[in-house]
Amino acid sequence: MTTVLIVYTTSLGNTRQLAKTIADGAHSVAGTDVQLKEAHEATKDDVRSCDALIVGSPMRHRTADSRIKKFIEDVCEQLWLTDEMVGKVGGVFTVGGGYGDCGAGCELAQLGLLGAMAAGGMILVTLPKTTPGFQVAGMHWGVHGRSGGTAMEPLGITDEMKLAAHHHGANIARVATELRGKDLLARGNVAPSQELIKQFSS
Repeated sequence: MTTVLIVYTTSLGNTRQLAKTIADGAHSVAGTDVQLKEAHEATKDDVRSCDALIVGSPMRHRTADSRIKKFIEDVCEQLWLTDEMVGKVGGVFTVGGGYGDCGAGCELAQLGLLGAMAAGGMILVTLPKTTPGFQVAGMHWGVHGRSGGTAMEPLGITDEMKLAAHHHGANIARVATELRGKDLLARGNVAPSQELIKQFSS
């Protein structure tokens, strides 16, 4: 069984909607178990045991939400120290509006999240423009649900955005299924000393 862990946080419920749609997409792939957790609930053991990690965040002043950053620092950074994320599959998504015809920094936020995953040695699944729904929810790096209009009017999450999210979840689950149990990445470099690991863990 392939395990996909989706970690997100939400304030208005829009990110939760997109997270659930991504979960449905991942679950549509045969033999996939999906775990959906808010950032404060997700533990190191959750990440250790998953085959794929998908992280989603609402936008907060041109970057990811502080609750997601706390998950990255308290969970992912610890597992980076011990190389326990190497070879896992990763993907991201964001939700938010923004004043004017832009995505309020969603690309910067997604790149920041993907950067943390890349540092952990994860295999990243982005969002190709061939994805259905890409024209309204595509950011190349991952799905972005633009929940607000150009004048900051609330729009919510549309069916087209959900279409892209569904396929993003399915894409990630398929890649994770193909890679499950395979140790394809070179190893041999020395991890940080136990003393340093203990300092970061305390």
